Amino acid sequence: MTLTKRIIPCIDVDVDDDGTAAVYTGVNFENLRYTGDPVEMARAYNDAGADEFVFLDITASAEGRETMLDTVSAVADEVFIPLTVGGGIRTREDVKETLRAGADKVSINTAAIERPELISEGAAAFGSQCIVVSIDAKRRFDEKGEHYERVDGESCWFECTVKGGREGTGIDAIEWVAEAESRGAGELFVNSIDADGTKDGYDVPLTRAVCDAVDTPVIASSGCGGPEHAYEVFTEANADAALAASIFHFDEYSIREVKEYLDERGIPVRL
Repeated sequence: MTLTKRIIPCIDVDVDDDGTAAVYTGVNFENLRYTGDPVEMARAYNDAGADEFVFLDITASAEGRETMLDTVSAVADEVFIPLTVGGGIRTREDVKETLRAGADKVSINTAAIERPELISEGAAAFGSQCIVVSIDAKRRFDEKGEHYERVDGESCWFECTVKGGREGTGIDAIEWVAEAESRGAGELFVNSIDADGTKDGYDVPLTRAVCDAVDTPVIASSGCGGPEHAYEVFTEANADAALAASIFHFDEYSIREVKEYLDERGIPVRL
């Protein structure tokens, strides 16, 4: 039986000047602008037919603070679809508390790279289905990588970054996803620093390279500007899910419109 492809809206949440959780949208992880209230947006996407929902606390890791669990709990009360929460999750106890707050899955990036055992510990304690490893990858056009792809006529590799794309690690993303899978990751969340917020399309070479390297389900993220980009990443990279933010936040397309576009072109989706 063919598995349906998932359409997943995502909110990037930060704390505003008053200490209130708010959704922000930017380009290449920078120039963030206020977009809305996380609880209200969660409710709207649940009602709009999203397959899952992703809540990312975008500065928790960089600032060394805990995830905003009160907001997570309020969001969880509004969604009846799988909820993934990421940002600031550094220990098995953090995973436990985030799941207790209402998340169905947790997304880990910086902490997993710093201590890969966290993936194994989380999978053993709570099940692989709860552990999503997030990769914030950036193109590098030098000779320091392990796996290379042709991009615009040039050869490049993809470097894992941490702290919201602010710091490079020197780790080849394709090597890392294979390790994450072997340690028990149940899903891989592939973000492109280069494509983020551009609306020029997903980074197909990056996503395809990850999908070719693992059997674990892959969520493509960053760069979606319309239904055609979801179609492209499903057909050309074989992603299992397409995540988008701006096109939904600003009512450029509805989730229903994206799914109908895909359905008309033979992509299995839940309508």
